[in-house]
Amino acid sequence: MSPTSPSSRSRAASGLAAGSVLSGVLAYVFFAASTRGLGAEAAAPVAVLWSWWGFAAAGLTFPVQHWITRTAAVAGEGAVRAARGTPARLVAVVVVVTGAGAWLLREPLFGGDGRFALLVALVTAGAAGMGVVRGLLAARRRFAAVGALLVAENLVRCVAALGLVVLDVDDPAAYGAALVLGYAACAGWVAAWRTLPDQRPDASGVGDAGRASAFLGSAAGAQVVAQAVLTGGPVLLAVLGGSPTDVTVLFAALALYRAPYTVLVGQVAQATGALARLVDARRLDRLRRVEVALLAATAVGVVVGAAVGAGPGPWLVRLVFGPDVRVEQGVSAALAVGSVLALATLLQGVVLLAHDRPERTLLAWLLALVPAAAVLVAAPGSATTTVVAAFVAAQATAWVLLAVATHRARSALSDA
Repeated sequence: MSPTSPSSRSRAASGLAAGSVLSGVLAYVFFAASTRGLGAEAAAPVAVLWSWWGFAAAGLTFPVQHWITRTAAVAGEGAVRAARGTPARLVAVVVVVTGAGAWLLREPLFGGDGRFALLVALVTAGAAGMGVVRGLLAARRRFAAVGALLVAENLVRCVAALGLVVLDVDDPAAYGAALVLGYAACAGWVAAWRTLPDQRPDASGVGDAGRASAFLGSAAGAQVVAQAVLTGGPVLLAVLGGSPTDVTVLFAALALYRAPYTVLVGQVAQATGALARLVDARRLDRLRRVEVALLAATAVGVVVGAAVGAGPGPWLVRLVFGPDVRVEQGVSAALAVGSVLALATLLQGVVLLAHDRPERTLLAWLLALVPAAAVLVAAPGSATTTVVAAFVAAQATAWVLLAVATHRARSALSDA
């Protein structure tokens, strides 16, 4: 049976979906093991490192992966190899800057433990390396392997952390090293570190080193802003004077409602190459169907999200996080709607990456911060209501701008 037959593609997609779900669960198991092994106070440096891991995945793994997949789909892996020097230098600079920054801020971030500065640098480098492996596997349409890699990364971390718990190790840096160890899973796919020599005519210039830098910079910036909007609510609430209980409730509700987003981030690996090939072939009919399907799915999703958030949502939050974690019905509905819009912005962003328009994604997210900031300044309600309203305003604005940018990218393709 051909590896690209419908049944093979279905199995690969199922493997990627299962891997995305299991990887997300294992990520939380690792942090739970670290917290139980160290205690809440001693685990604080690990929590900061874990948070940085999320931003490194958004700012490096995601853009590197999708740049490689798109470039290989349009111009072959030879174009990736030809342009890799510039991205590699950019990553090296980011590793040095983040490591140095973590060292300078070691007291407030890590309680003065300078070893975590090295761990921050290693997480940064590992995130970029993970993007390389995932990108080349996705470019070769080995989506089941991408799913297996997602699982292996966090499984290694969990095994290492649980081993430290069994051995009664109480050194936070050891658990930080366990997090870094997850990147060793890349060793299981050695072939994905080597680009194939194929080279096709690259009329679009995607393999140009300068274009690679622009693509990665814009995609990374957009993902970092999107990640901050998606996960930064509890921190912002604390800054605005929310009570510890309110902060915990917001964190719990957001964690529950963004679970589909966490899964989808892993699954979109199979979309970039396919969409890029449609763009390269100027399949305007297929691209239009994708555009309409995304708009329809978003509209339906918002309605369903609002119903779930206003109905069983508060009960689900209590069920998962405990009876003391009580979220108001209106807040729950708004968070659910905002989380659906976050899914929509992720998908619209992937479509724009396929069109080679990452700068439009970055611009959309930067502009989305404007109404969010206006809500924070002018909203008269409680701190929780204000933060949630700003979250929804940012997600809604970003979605509208990304949808418009997607339509314009397709129109420009038809006029070219």
